[in-house]
Amino acid sequence: MSSSDIFIGEIIGTALLILLGAGVVAAVVLKRSKAQGAGWLAITFGWGFAVLIGAYVSAPLSGAHLNPAVTLGIAITSGEWSNVPVYFAGQLLGAMIGATLAWIAYYGQFHAHLTDPEIIGQPVEELGEEGIGDEGLVDRAEAPHAGPVLGVFSTGPEVRNVAMNLATEIIGTAALVLLILTSGLTKGLALSGTGILIVALTVVGIGLSLGGPTGYAINPARDLGPRIVHALLPLPNKGGSDWGYAWIPVVGPLIGGALAGGLYELAFT
Repeated sequence: MSSSDIFIGEIIGTALLILLGAGVVAAVVLKRSKAQGAGWLAITFGWGFAVLIGAYVSAPLSGAHLNPAVTLGIAITSGEWSNVPVYFAGQLLGAMIGATLAWIAYYGQFHAHLTDPEIIGQPVEELGEEGIGDEGLVDRAEAPHAGPVLGVFSTGPEVRNVAMNLATEIIGTAALVLLILTSGLTKGLALSGTGILIVALTVVGIGLSLGGPTGYAINPARDLGPRIVHALLPLPNKGGSDWGYAWIPVVGPLIGGALAGGLYELAFT
């Protein structure tokens, strides 16, 4: 496959991945959405279907990596590094496009959510006295970490601890990439297209089992691209993009992908 096919395929596939993945989160959390309150199961299965659709569409063009950690793991095991920057660029650009499309699709819900007094002004006990205004309320736009809709775009930890958060992302990504690498060892699985279904179900499983601590980014482009879009979009009262945390869902998955590639080389070749 050519570099142009890879670039276009990764843009399209990753854009679909983020459009549908961010879309299910928006559907569950935003005001005036018919799916509001559907819960974690809806989000995990929504992300799984997002992977399924993005991968099936992009597979003929680029092989459907859709994830820099996957690209890194494959490069380690195959020794093919020449197109790695092309994959990375397509994935990041596609993620930004997908996040923008999700914002357009849920424009009315974003507006309703971010103009609701219950959302943009609420008690913030953990901040102490700094940042707290009248009646103990804080404007989320002034909060030091995540704004009230950042979770639609990017991940964030429930317990903020660098070592724990990094470890969670490494472990989850290593499980995903190892599955992708070893699926090619099962005769006919990858060629039949069933391999993509197995990967999508694995993403659902990782979300159900390991998504609780950090929201399971397990994909640097999936987190960084939409976070950039969140920072740039004209969303009222959107709050911060939590750049202090942003390196963890980038570095953690890359380490996890590299570890999976190394383990594959040691155990399966």
